[in-house]
Amino acid sequence: MTVKEMYEKFDDRIPKSLSEPWDNDGLMCSPDTSTEVERVLIALDVTEEVVDYAIFQHFDLIISHHPLIFKPLTSVTEDNHVARKVIKLLENGVSVFSFHTRADKVTGGVNDRLCDRIGLFNTSPFGEDFLGRVGTLEEQYELEDFVYKIKQALGADSIRYADACNPVQRIAVVGGDGKSYVSAAIAEGADTYISGRIGYNVMEEAAEMGINLIEAGHFFTEQPVTDYFCEVVSELDPDAYVEILDSNVIKVI
Repeated sequence: MTVKEMYEKFDDRIPKSLSEPWDNDGLMCSPDTSTEVERVLIALDVTEEVVDYAIFQHFDLIISHHPLIFKPLTSVTEDNHVARKVIKLLENGVSVFSFHTRADKVTGGVNDRLCDRIGLFNTSPFGEDFLGRVGTLEEQYELEDFVYKIKQALGADSIRYADACNPVQRIAVVGGDGKSYVSAAIAEGADTYISGRIGYNVMEEAAEMGINLIEAGHFFTEQPVTDYFCEVVSELDPDAYVEILDSNVIKVI
């Protein structure tokens, strides 16, 4: 299967129509879309380390969640860190697909995978853009016990939480930066809301708003989508070699 053919199949599965208007995702770069795809590297981010690994290990394609190119490039020289990566990729025959907000919304994508990791049932979309998910646990938890469960399930290095003194059972989630979805989660009747980043000013008002707030890390709440990308590639081309690479460069002491 060529780069062009694989992108078209991904585009059918995760359509551009799901992307937010402000977003930039899709086919980020390709030196030759007629290249046969034999080796696919999947990562949440296209960091320089990911680029170098893909080149060294002779991958034909990188698939990421966060866009390689988000803001327009005004020039393509090695002086700009994004352009520098694009140059490397093109010189070494590596293409990049990035599926961002469309992968947040698509069935089976970021937020459905997050629900699966947490153990939510009877999930449904919420929010004006239907990006978030809300569901229920099979059993009720005390908040601190549930936070430990999430930390283990996501492999998170740290978790921040604010206690509104609610037992935990009906939960809303938005992977990544989800501070703008708190009101929508409350409107859905959630007793607890989980996102990667919520922020101090919102977290301190959790008890006043009547909802437990859990900040589990941007990377850790979105990393499960790499499994989804891996499964899609394997369905489209069972003969392709697929590898997931951890792209997290943010450390906690």
